[in-house]
Amino acid sequence: MESRSGYAVRYNSYMTMDEFLNRFGDLMEMPAGSLRAEDKLADLEGWNSMAMVGFIAFADEHFGKTLSPRLFAACSTVADLAGLAGLRA
Repeated sequence: MESRSGYAVRYNSYMTMDEFLNRFGDLMEMPAGSLRAEDKLADLEGWNSMAMVGFIAFADEHFGKTLSPRLFAACSTVADLAGLAGLRA
C-alpha cells in the first residue's frame, strides 16, 4: 500500500489499547501512562481543534482511516476515539 507521498505504508491493525493510549498520550503531550481509555475528552487539557487535526493524521497514518472532523461529535472518551480510528477491541 502507498501513502499520498508515494512511500510504502503498512497500517497497524494489531495495535493494542495500551499502545494506542501511549501513542495518543504522546500526541497529547501527556506523561507516559497517564491516559486511560475511560478518560473524558472534555477533561483532557490539550484536547482542542489542533489535537483533532493531529488525531486525524494519526488515524490516517496508523489505521489508514480518513476521518471527518464532524465524526468527533459522537466521541466523549478516549475509547470512543480508539473505535473511531478503527482499533479493534
